[in-house]
Amino acid sequence: MIVRDFHKIVENDRDRVVSAEQWSSVRMLLANDKMGFSFHITFLEAGSEHTFHYKNHFESVYCMEGSGSITDLATGETHEIRPGVMYALDQHDKHILRAKEQLVMACCFNPPVTGNEVHQADGSYALEDS
Repeated sequence: MIVRDFHKIVENDRDRVVSAEQWSSVRMLLANDKMGFSFHITFLEAGSEHTFHYKNHFESVYCMEGSGSITDLATGETHEIRPGVMYALDQHDKHILRAKEQLVMACCFNPPVTGNEVHQADGSYALEDS
C-alpha cells in the first residue's frame, strides 16, 4: 500500500514538485511507483494560457477548484472547466487550457511520468524510460 500526504510532499520532497511558467504540479504517484499511471495535483495560475499536446501520453483531468476553459485545436470546440468537470485526452488531443481563475486539477497520465519530464516546444512530453 502506498500512502502519501500532499502537504508532506510539498514541504519535504521537492523532487516530486515540478514547476514551470504559470503552473506547478505535485506528483503524488510516479512511474517508479509501478501503478501503471501517474497521479498529480496541478495548479494553473489565474489568467494563464497553455498549449499542450501529449502525443505520447493519455491524460485525464478533474477540476477541483477554479474556472477556465479547454479548446480542442482539431475541432475548435471549447468547453467550460469548473469544479466537478473532468476531461480525458483520449485521442492525444492538442488543446489550449485557459485559467480564468486559479485552477486546481487532479491529473492522471498513462504511461506514467517519471517526474523529470519537461514540456517540449510542441507542448508534449517525450517518452522516458521508467
